[in-house]
Amino acid sequence: MQEIAEPRDRRIPLLDGRGHIPVVGFGTLIPNPAATKEAVKLAIESGFRHFDCAERYLNEHVIGEALQDALSTGVVDREDLFITTKLWNTNHRPERIEAAFNGSLRRLQVDYVDAYLIHTPFAFQPGDEHDPRDEHGSVIYDDQVSLIDTWRALEALVDGGRCRAIGLSDVTLPKLKLIVEAARIKPAIVQVESHPYLPEWEMLDFCKREGIVLLAFAPLGHGMEPNLLQDPVIQNIAARLDMTPAQVSLAWAAQRGTAFLTTSVTPSRISENANLLPIPEEALLEIDQKIKIEIRFNSVVDTGVPGFIPRVRPSNR
Repeated sequence: MQEIAEPRDRRIPLLDGRGHIPVVGFGTLIPNPAATKEAVKLAIESGFRHFDCAERYLNEHVIGEALQDALSTGVVDREDLFITTKLWNTNHRPERIEAAFNGSLRRLQVDYVDAYLIHTPFAFQPGDEHDPRDEHGSVIYDDQVSLIDTWRALEALVDGGRCRAIGLSDVTLPKLKLIVEAARIKPAIVQVESHPYLPEWEMLDFCKREGIVLLAFAPLGHGMEPNLLQDPVIQNIAARLDMTPAQVSLAWAAQRGTAFLTTSVTPSRISENANLLPIPEEALLEIDQKIKIEIRFNSVVDTGVPGFIPRVRPSNR
């Protein structure tokens, strides 16, 4: 396994020389716009250089303001930043994609993005309503477009030069394999839920074989029950190493070869998540071998509708 001196400073090369993604990333799914802007500002000051955004989060405009503040004052240079945003489900039809992409660029106040991801592989009814529902409250899906059609349009964005890499989010391994087999430009990044309770080893092994970066969201379990940070294995390692459970879990994510996203509005936690140290090999093995809980917290891979599932009791192997 590759040695990691400082996870915050490590970058993973993308396919075909399309840049390098920082292992440590900051997620921007924060409901309050003012809190979002302040959190991004603090994240930049703490050393984050990788920011994950999305049209669906409805806050690209304040992220753009925070980025421009940092760029204009010389706190950071654009080439040092890795900015990702995502195509929402209602814009899967090829004729809608360029306008959606340009809208994200405009709101983020950037000339290009480092990566553009399909937010989920589910196409919803096209239109301005992000969550189209019928009279029974069921999602209205769009059966007039395939995931391959959408992918071809993203490939054209790469050809245009303002999108350096493309990828998928919230996708299952079978759907990922279909895109990899059909793609002219392979996915550079796949963003999925992953943590010690959902290690996604099969997905990770496939991504490594294909040169794709697995980008983990909810790497700390989203604070839900069963609580990953209260797991005895994680807590025992943290106590031995004089680290927090969060630092142990994030070091595990980095050292197994994934990039990851954390989100917080708390200054101390933003700093803690940015400044990581590696953990010993035996601690990695302990996490892999002793943790028996298996759970997915977010049901988005089944429906295309993001949402964390409340849990009361863990399910064991």
